[in-house]
Amino acid sequence: MTLTLSSTSFNEGNIIPDKHHMSEAYGFGCSGGNTSPELHWEGVPEGTKSIVIQCFDPDAPTGSGFWHWIVTNIAPDTSSIPEGGKVQGSLETRTDIGAPGWVGPCPPEGHGPHRYVFTISCLGVDSIPVDSDTSGAVVGFMTNMNALEQTTLTGIVSR
Repeated sequence: MTLTLSSTSFNEGNIIPDKHHMSEAYGFGCSGGNTSPELHWEGVPEGTKSIVIQCFDPDAPTGSGFWHWIVTNIAPDTSSIPEGGKVQGSLETRTDIGAPGWVGPCPPEGHGPHRYVFTISCLGVDSIPVDSDTSGAVVGFMTNMNALEQTTLTGIVSR
């Protein structure tokens, strides 16, 4: 079976609803609900010992994109994250806002459509050596060095 990643919150290539966008609390000019989307997956390959979920905006005008969500060390028998929820026993690491947890989309006004790429990575290790303050780049390195299989789901937001 092939690894798949889906959501009841949005479909591949479609717009991510406002309730998932960044809230006013962050000061970027968005007024969404900042609720993480529901995600579910199938086809976890044999030998998977842990799972990582990441959300990254490669279109952010930073020169290096923007990490919106990083959840590591998810048990291999887990098959979903509920809307606005967390996964017991997992670890959320630092986003580019400077703290762990979901940070919703909020592209600059007039900047055009931004892609929010959710990636699931099935790893051949029980966990990766990170903590809640580890950067997205380091988590990405550790994840990619240990990935057995990966797939993505992409949503779009523009203002």
